[in-house]
Amino acid sequence: MLFPGLVLPLHVFEPRYRTLVQHLTDLPANLPREFGVVAIRRGWEVGRQTESADASITAGESLSLYEIGCAAEVRQITELPDGRFDLMTVGRRRFRLLGLARNDAPYLTGEIEWLPEPKGEPEREGELAAGVLAAFQQYLRVIRRTDEDDDGEQMPDDPTVLSHLVAATASLTLEDRQALLAEPDTISRLKAERSLLRREAALLGQVRAVPVALTELAVPASPN
Repeated sequence: MLFPGLVLPLHVFEPRYRTLVQHLTDLPANLPREFGVVAIRRGWEVGRQTESADASITAGESLSLYEIGCAAEVRQITELPDGRFDLMTVGRRRFRLLGLARNDAPYLTGEIEWLPEPKGEPEREGELAAGVLAAFQQYLRVIRRTDEDDDGEQMPDDPTVLSHLVAATASLTLEDRQALLAEPDTISRLKAERSLLRREAALLGQVRAVPVALTELAVPASPN
C-alpha cells in the first residue's frame, strides 16, 4: 500500500510494467509521471501464464481491488542494462477507483476520481495529533522493549503528514491500513489511529510478538 507523502522504491522487471514505465517516460515533460497503487482485496495479480513471456491479468472474479488507492509520482528512473528499471516514487494524492477499463494495455487501467484532503479544525487536529504521537511512541517502545524515547527520530509537525506516516509504518493488517487510507479527513484518521495504536500496544504487551494476520501467511509464491 502507498500513502500520500511516503516514499516507495520499486524494482520493475515484468514486461507489462516495463511497458508502463516506458509509457511514463514518453509523456511530455509538463505532465506528472503518475500511476495508481491499489491494494488487492481478493485474488492474485498474476494469472495464468500465456504463450507470451508475461502473465495475463483478469479483471473478473479472480481479482478484486480495494476502492481507495494512492497515486505514485515517479521522481527518479534508473534503466538497467537488461531492460529492468529502478524507480523512486512518492505518494501524491488519494483516489477512488470507479471501475476497470478494458483495452489493449498489458497493465490494468481504470477510471478514477481524486479525493479531497479537507482542511480540518487546527485546534482539534493539533490535540489529536499530540495524542496519536504519544500513542505511537508508546507503541514503538513496546516493540523495541525499551522505556526510553529515541530523540533522534524526527516526527512531522503537520497532522495530516503524521496521520499518513503512522498508517504506513505501524504493523497493522491490510484491512486496518486500507481503512485508514479511506478515512475522509485527517481528524477521522487520527481518531482511528489512536484507537488502533492503543489496541496494538496492549496486545504486544501481552503476547510479546508482532501480530500477523493469518490471511497474510497464506500467500503462494509469486514473482511480484
